Amino acid sequence: MEFFVTLLLAGLIGLLWFFSVKDNSKYCLPPGPNALPLIGNLLQINKNAPFKSFLEFSKTYGPVITVYLGWQRIVVLVGYDTVKEALVDQADDFTGRAPLPFLYKATRGFGIGISNGDRWRQLRRFSLTTLRDFGMGRKGMEEWIQEESKHLRARIRKFKGKPFDPTILLSRTVSNIVCCLVFGQRFSYEDKQFLNLLSVISNIVRFNSSPMGMMYNIFPWAMEQLPGQHHTVFARIEEIRDFIRIKIQEHRETLDPSSPRDFIDCFLFRAHQEKDNPSTEFHYDNLFATVMNLFIAGTETTSSTIRYALSVLIKHKNIQEKMQKEIDTVIGRERCPSMEERKSLPFSDAVIHEVQRFLDMVPFSLPHYALEDISFRGYTIPKGTWIIPMLHSVLKDEKQWADPHSFDPQHFLDQNGNFKKNPAFLPFSAGKRACVGESLARMELFIFLVALLQDFTFSCPGGPDSINLIPEYSSFANLPRCYNIIATPR
Repeated sequence: MEFFVTLLLAGLIGLLWFFSVKDNSKYCLPPGPNALPLIGNLLQINKNAPFKSFLEFSKTYGPVITVYLGWQRIVVLVGYDTVKEALVDQADDFTGRAPLPFLYKATRGFGIGISNGDRWRQLRRFSLTTLRDFGMGRKGMEEWIQEESKHLRARIRKFKGKPFDPTILLSRTVSNIVCCLVFGQRFSYEDKQFLNLLSVISNIVRFNSSPMGMMYNIFPWAMEQLPGQHHTVFARIEEIRDFIRIKIQEHRETLDPSSPRDFIDCFLFRAHQEKDNPSTEFHYDNLFATVMNLFIAGTETTSSTIRYALSVLIKHKNIQEKMQKEIDTVIGRERCPSMEERKSLPFSDAVIHEVQRFLDMVPFSLPHYALEDISFRGYTIPKGTWIIPMLHSVLKDEKQWADPHSFDPQHFLDQNGNFKKNPAFLPFSAGKRACVGESLARMELFIFLVALLQDFTFSCPGGPDSINLIPEYSSFANLPRCYNIIATPR
């Protein structure tokens, strides 16, 4: 009996694969490696650093490649020219966002993160306008960040030059800025609920960047039936959901439409205005999911980048010393840095840009999606195809960077030492799906890092040679390794 069941299952899989291949023959798909039934190209993928496998494929098949992760067809775009042509030159064709299973389950498909069509357009427009109204990228936000930097430096002084792990401390600092925007409040560094939520966020990002996270996003239907870490992660996401529910309810009970305090207030007011519109996108599910999107995305990526920057400065002591000299000359050690002074700190600005380029925080970007058949470079990308614009291949493109695999601030300096832009600097992606919080992240990175170097010189117990700049995890995100560091007051 088992033999016949196995035979029947194998026949069914083969039949499904046959019709899939037959369907593909209707299209002029980009080339790619041969795929196996059910598992696709998974056996050819480096599970610890999938982007390396895609780069190898591109050497054989070119900059536009078709691969299969399980049943899912994916088109990978490699190199600056290819990614720009898709996301910028053909922006309207590539606005779709793939229904990444993990994010879909976490948000129920609502919110700004993975929505499409009119829902995405309305929520993105509203989010950008509202966040700017509350100071994102402007003077008001700069003052919040400057004030939070004082809390950060005061906490670091309490270590009195002894080694400490900066991971959670930096998460608290960065998350407080997002919390001011979204919830209208900052949290004490001792707040146990706040610390627990930051731990959950860290676990979410780590899981999605692990081989197990990759398997969940490829085979969600199978993984749901199997025991594993993913069940624990989803259970802990409920803690974030509970927190956001309470905050939204508190806002409802104290809402004053004439004086909105934050993002939630503005959304609730808009929802009230459109309460008689049966097709409105301003309802509870979208509010809840968008707040979750902003809270999680605005916490982990920037705090990890700052932590990585500190590792870089410890490893390259000469760069740290040169930054401090420039900062001391332009700002001194008493006054908090402001964004106006960035243009007077070209070397420091170049270092911060190079940290982002070299870390390559989100090597694949979030997957895009073909909402309709797309014509691109003579190929057809069929509706329903996932599209990966490889930001890694842009930030490390040998045609765009003099020495892409080395950390070198000169990538952002001209021959006179002035800061120079590079169009291939796309850590926040590009086009209509570029990161909503880009201006906020840029401001946070500059002010926090410059302020830290005003007050401290950073080192580690094992010395510069003990620092490994290769990320600990490299999949959905490149997560830097954790080190105990020493902050010596200057």
